Amino acid sequence: MSKEKQNKRFAALHNQFLASALVVKAGHEIDPSNKIGCMIASDAHYPYSCNPINILAAQNSMRKLWYCGDVQVRGEYSYFTKSFLKEKGVTLEITEQDKKILKEGTVDFYSLSYYTSGTDCLDQKVDTDSGNFNLGAANPYLKKSEWGWAFDPDGLRWVLNEIYGRYHIPLFIAENGLGAIDEVSEDGKVHDPYRIEYLKAHTKAMKQAIDDGVDLFGYTWWGPIDLVSASTGEMKKRYGFIYVDLDNAGNGTLERQRKDSFYYYKKLIESNGACVFDE
Repeated sequence: MSKEKQNKRFAALHNQFLASALVVKAGHEIDPSNKIGCMIASDAHYPYSCNPINILAAQNSMRKLWYCGDVQVRGEYSYFTKSFLKEKGVTLEITEQDKKILKEGTVDFYSLSYYTSGTDCLDQKVDTDSGNFNLGAANPYLKKSEWGWAFDPDGLRWVLNEIYGRYHIPLFIAENGLGAIDEVSEDGKVHDPYRIEYLKAHTKAMKQAIDDGVDLFGYTWWGPIDLVSASTGEMKKRYGFIYVDLDNAGNGTLERQRKDSFYYYKKLIESNGACVFDE
């Protein structure tokens, strides 16, 4: 990527931070009881081995997460921003007025998306994983989805602890889910035990994080109904609890029906997660 394009991207992100801070400030002025959060795409990042260069690489990957979170939660850029931007050849102009706006518009809670984890390896050539972005080295301890996303509920517990330990404000999971190929069975129903397994495992991880002391107050699935995947542009990559009769070419009746996971999620909500531990 050219230096000019990099500069434009980080300048645009800075302006997003300013806009967010102004909205948070306005929301608090309108009603001091308003609770306003941020939304940050999150994943856990591990070193491939205990080789220090891999540990440093994983730390650097997590800094992409902290870069945004520190600004929106703490109201200021991280201590590592100068070296981080220098490495990318970026020059960012931050005025004293900008600093004031950021400090006055910090969020009340931190919402995040979590689907998978990434692994960093610099000391050897290994297979890689990819979702809708490069996730680094393939983790040999994790199984993957049909689109290469690692199945890692323990990573959710880990990253929730990392985020909460850094910021000490309530957390909300706004996105979590599994893209998979679902098919209508001979009985006319859609059986998706793999999605139920994913949901169970991540619910357990959330409960473990709460038991660790994390203040996690909400969770929503991506997404409740099948839709065209943003990452691949495919209808066959389905996330929903509700099946939509439509293929990649746009053919189908658009008829909707509940998958097995729909009934499980209903049960999960009604029991506030307890059904996962009663089985």
